[in-house]
Amino acid sequence: MPINSFENYPMSWKPSIDKTEKPIYKALARQLEQDIVNGVLLPGTKLPPQRELADYLDLNLSTISKAFKVCELKGLLSATVGSGTFVSYDALSNAYLLEDTKPKLIEMGATLPDHASYEPLMLHLKSMLQETDYEKWFGYGRAGESLWQKDAAVKLIRRGGFETTVEHILFANGGQNAIAAALAGLCKPGDRIGVDHHTYPGLKTVASMLSVQIVPIKSENGEMKPESLEYAYKNENITGIYLIPDYHNPTASFMSVENRKIIAEIAKKYNLFVIEDASYHLLGKNPLPALASFAPEQVIHIASLSKSLAPGLRLAYVAVPYQFKEPVSRALYNLNITVSPLLAELAARTIVSNQFEVLIEGHREQTICRNQIANRYFADYTCLGGETGIFRWLLLPGGITGAEFEKLAAEHGVQVYAAERFVVGNSCPERAVRVSVCAPETLEELEKGLIILRRLLNDLA
Repeated sequence: MPINSFENYPMSWKPSIDKTEKPIYKALARQLEQDIVNGVLLPGTKLPPQRELADYLDLNLSTISKAFKVCELKGLLSATVGSGTFVSYDALSNAYLLEDTKPKLIEMGATLPDHASYEPLMLHLKSMLQETDYEKWFGYGRAGESLWQKDAAVKLIRRGGFETTVEHILFANGGQNAIAAALAGLCKPGDRIGVDHHTYPGLKTVASMLSVQIVPIKSENGEMKPESLEYAYKNENITGIYLIPDYHNPTASFMSVENRKIIAEIAKKYNLFVIEDASYHLLGKNPLPALASFAPEQVIHIASLSKSLAPGLRLAYVAVPYQFKEPVSRALYNLNITVSPLLAELAARTIVSNQFEVLIEGHREQTICRNQIANRYFADYTCLGGETGIFRWLLLPGGITGAEFEKLAAEHGVQVYAAERFVVGNSCPERAVRVSVCAPETLEELEKGLIILRRLLNDLA
């Protein structure tokens, strides 16, 4: 049907493409991506039905479907069964997350722990490098050393609420590296995994890079709804899920023990793999049982050291069920070859010597102090999160969005992260921002940032 016949057709997107450019589906996909990036199509916009668009452009339906699939795999579109195809709210999150932070801003966006552990780790490292055989820390690791380091990993993971054995342990260069290996090992391009409707941005960028689609699962009271998970398995064809059960990033919520058990049973029933991100398990004094405790044969449990010790310790311990161990191990090898022997040994010695307990207790004391200050400034507002959490989830007054408040705060010298950075697919982002209380280098800088944020909130109320 000629395009001119549809000049007045009520469609949300009326692309104009050069049909001499082959293949046409790629040209159409490029046009769609450009219109999203340039703001012609805003997040949440519902695209025309594929058949209508095919009629409008006088193209085969398969051409439209292929173009949509290209953009869907890039995370630009989100298709919902029975509802249609939408521009994802997180369509621009990759570029959004990589933008440079201006040096003048007070950093309250990144989830950084305080510096309490840096000097003890430096002294421990200095002692290691004074040993006569220090050269071995600068080569590839050896199997014998790896075994006792895995013992240390088992000890740390036990401290976080999960009993495992050395046979299940793999090493990764940090939590995000472990997530990438799990997805690369267990998923094919086009596979779909379920996540909370706000989730860790690193998961989103890795999934986009691997062309793995992420499907938002409805939640209730900050927890993934089991019935929604089952629905997603049956109707969205998900093969696994990603969860942060303890001090969820960014909403600071905890999954109840009861819900962990139910989610675990669903994973076992449908043979879903579960990636359990335990980055924040050690923030509290008495961690709840890990979700892996209830389904050890389904859960890849990732214990990262970046939040409990130091971000520069690019190391994570991964407890992997036997059925997933070979593909995840292969993916880690292809990504890394190995982890740093120097960092692996430093972490293992710190854990086995029990100095680790001293260091996390020091972090906890600092974090409690900072949260007490934050509570004073946010007393009149809803600011979710506990006294040992390194970030808070601040719900905004009035009608301002998280993205608008992030921009406003930056204009006044403070970096916070908007809900739009974390939202998945066509889920509607909360009107909220994540505020990291431990990112400022000093208490004085923290207080200065909080004064600015409270003033902005008061102006909005």
